[in-house]
Amino acid sequence: MSETNPAAAAAVSVDAAPHRYTAAMAADIEARWQDFWDAEGTYAAPNPKGDLAGDPELAARPKKFIMDMFPYPSGAGLHVGHPLGYIATDVFARFQRMTGHNVLHTLGFDAFGLPAEQYAVQTGTHPRVSTEANIANMKSQLRQLGLGHDKRRSFATIDPDYYKWTQWIFLQIFNSWYDDEARKARPIAELVARFESGERAVPGGRGWHDLTAAERADVLGGYRLAYASDAPVNWCPGLGTVLANEEVTADGRSERGNFPVFKAKLRQWNMRITAYADRLLDDLNELDWPEAIKLQQRNWIGRSEGARVDFPIDGEKITVFTTRPDTLFGATYMVLAPEHPLVDKFTPDAWPEGTYDVWTGGHATPAEAVSAYRAQAASKSDVERQAEAKDKTGVFIGSFATNPVNGEQIPVFIADYVLMGYGTGAIMAVPAGDQRDFEFARAFELPIHCIVEPTDGRGTDTSTWEDAFASYDAKIINSANDEISLNGLPVAEAKARITEWLERKGIGEGTVNFRLRDWLFSRQRYWGEPFPIVYDEDGVAHSLPESMLPLELPEVEDYSPRTFDPDDADTQPETPLSRNEEWVNVTLDLGDGPKRYRRETNTMPNWAGSCWYELRYLDPHNDQKLVDPEIEQYWMGPREGQPHGGVDLYVGGQEHAVLHLLYARFWSKVLYDLGHVSSAEPFHKLYNQGMIQAFVYRDSRGFAVPAAEVEERDGAYYYQGEKVSRLLGKMGKSLKNAVTPESICAEYGADTLRLYEMAMGPLDVSRPWDTRAVVGQFRLLQRLWRNVVDEATGEVTVVDAEPDEDTLRALHKAIDGVRQDFEGMRFNTAIAKVTELNNHLTKAGGAVPRTVAEQLVLLIAPLAPHIAEELWRKLGHSDSVVHQDFPVADPAYVVDEAVTCVVQVKGKVKARLEVPPTISEEDLEKVALGDEKVVAALAGASIRKVIVRAPKLVNIVT
Repeated sequence: MSETNPAAAAAVSVDAAPHRYTAAMAADIEARWQDFWDAEGTYAAPNPKGDLAGDPELAARPKKFIMDMFPYPSGAGLHVGHPLGYIATDVFARFQRMTGHNVLHTLGFDAFGLPAEQYAVQTGTHPRVSTEANIANMKSQLRQLGLGHDKRRSFATIDPDYYKWTQWIFLQIFNSWYDDEARKARPIAELVARFESGERAVPGGRGWHDLTAAERADVLGGYRLAYASDAPVNWCPGLGTVLANEEVTADGRSERGNFPVFKAKLRQWNMRITAYADRLLDDLNELDWPEAIKLQQRNWIGRSEGARVDFPIDGEKITVFTTRPDTLFGATYMVLAPEHPLVDKFTPDAWPEGTYDVWTGGHATPAEAVSAYRAQAASKSDVERQAEAKDKTGVFIGSFATNPVNGEQIPVFIADYVLMGYGTGAIMAVPAGDQRDFEFARAFELPIHCIVEPTDGRGTDTSTWEDAFASYDAKIINSANDEISLNGLPVAEAKARITEWLERKGIGEGTVNFRLRDWLFSRQRYWGEPFPIVYDEDGVAHSLPESMLPLELPEVEDYSPRTFDPDDADTQPETPLSRNEEWVNVTLDLGDGPKRYRRETNTMPNWAGSCWYELRYLDPHNDQKLVDPEIEQYWMGPREGQPHGGVDLYVGGQEHAVLHLLYARFWSKVLYDLGHVSSAEPFHKLYNQGMIQAFVYRDSRGFAVPAAEVEERDGAYYYQGEKVSRLLGKMGKSLKNAVTPESICAEYGADTLRLYEMAMGPLDVSRPWDTRAVVGQFRLLQRLWRNVVDEATGEVTVVDAEPDEDTLRALHKAIDGVRQDFEGMRFNTAIAKVTELNNHLTKAGGAVPRTVAEQLVLLIAPLAPHIAEELWRKLGHSDSVVHQDFPVADPAYVVDEAVTCVVQVKGKVKARLEVPPTISEEDLEKVALGDEKVVAALAGASIRKVIVRAPKLVNIVT
């Protein structure tokens, strides 16, 4: 919104005060100290090899590894909402340095991704060119904020010497399998040796040496932690690419472009993250993460205990997973996911005699019904398919399965509410106990058997029911055969008994299932890491040797994948890399002589580079190893309170609560299992910062208008004379409410911006931006400057005199409070305490004692490092403030000599007493009852009760 410049107004008389702290002075101070820090390597974090070896004092310091979540270098640059977390970690890192820690704090760039590729498609500019320009701009913006990053350690994921190791890690995963007995990943060569020796049977029963190379590859593909398979994917013809679930809207369209998205089967790379589901769950308990984030991860992994049950059908079987095997007697039909591989097998040529019309969907044959329904389901997203829609859809496939507990023949349907991504892609439907099954049964005139005794008075006649009855407390009924009875049992006991019976009969077993699915790891795009995989003439995948890494992206004429008619689901992707024939088809010697190979033409997803970047920060220029083991152990290895190791503090937004964090944890565990790192978890402590919001102003058409040009009049808002609406929302260029850091720095300086963002409220909650309020922190810095420097002469005004007792108490209370607030990342309250101390000095008048001024400067140094550095030099010190010891409070001055106790009589305050803070309740009661004002207020009335809350309250009830 339009406003005057408070900074300029605050500096009206520069001629009279040539040394006043103004925006111009702040800019000069900040630029000088930023240059100094860069030249001196002030923030360089020494490593245990070499750097620390010759400095025993430095080597003895505890370490602290502090990280921000990777930023993406957007062409729009930063607005003031982006640096919130960066400033917070910088303040915390500076405090840690001043409390004796060896601090590693740096920042790189997650630079592969769709925006740069889209810009390349539109303009023909190579993605690297635009991305590197964006990185340079962001670096400039971040430098202006005075962030104390070790710049030697910075990198971008698009650097070939970085993604060489991303490709190397992929190959470690590709060449590994998960040994369930050892509960860890092991080299695939060990599995091959077991197959060769006969120690482990080859699936299918044939000998290993009897298999062809292609057959062996297929067998190993069933074990590898990175594998290619024909997987159901989100295929978007209008974009010409496969999309991750998070890129598909709830109504089954692409988030970008709003094109239809279809379910299709394509050969894609996957990561077998499901092998680690139990460990990913269990190890959450040892992490210092917000409970809400842990809960999201647990829900995403979705561990559930139950049983797998086989339903015979035409001499074969359909296997289902159920968490309620105790309700088997109530299963009256089955549902397969439309994509289930058994659907075609069990779909006959004609409808069986007696098929209800409502089951056929009006189609002449089962095949026609299945085909039509599959097309309908393919146009829906997983979210849409699982939504609680009013109308239940599905179609009978023309076959019946046998309920194994009672022999009933039950029809088999396909329906879109069953997904291949959960369980076995097949369910037994118990309509009496599940609302979706109940509604489906009503819609398709299917029987409903009551197998749990209702406790709500509805009775057991299901024809009268309006909904399902689900209970884990009610007794089982109507559930018995000649061999087993569950009747009268509670759920837990019934589950155990039926599971034991199923296992004894060989038709089922107790098992654990997970909601977590394997990670789809392919994208049909250009701007991503190439897979270090080639295929021979038989289609067998081979990994490139480390000597051939990095496999760099080739040049292509067209950066966009081939697009198709948006509604044509029967299409296949054509990737940009596939068009460079010279790159795709190559002759290589992989150890057995030169042969022709075809390269993989998909690229890795944008998650890949951020799965391991914490390790590269440790040893960023190592071209021989992923990371030096001694360096990794020093910064990230397990230690007391951190049994799995990891980064000491990781700060970022909640939007990455599941996917990024889960993927990074998976990669870390594989690397740990293979002996490449000592840390089984990447991030020990996680902190989610809130969001800086801003008001969005919209005109009568609903279009956003420039917030800076909106005027407020009589509580309403106007843009160019037209009334506009106002709503608090995100800050961004498209909403025309973005405020750039540069504009605030120009008006007030970077230290003011840093202080304001930290003072706006608790770090972990969202807060609205208000440019008009920034001046408050600017004035704090001006008052601080005046308490040390004469604005007319520029001379330091402090005196070498002892501070009085009131000042000592104010100082040490501030030191004690600020230290505790910094440790707890309560930066807003720390600023309030610094302000209180500074105001005390201002009100006291006269020159400030040097010892107090120096400690005040040290207190504010993590928050406002530029002005602190300048004042520290003016106070006569030749070394940087960055590595000074943080002040320590004297306990004698922290505790008040006396506190004010309020005495109430009949709920009204009648006296205020000055008492020792350690006074007992008994002594305080005596003092209160003996006070003249209290005696007068009682006027002889009898006392019914005295409530004492020492040392601050006495309440007398008459």
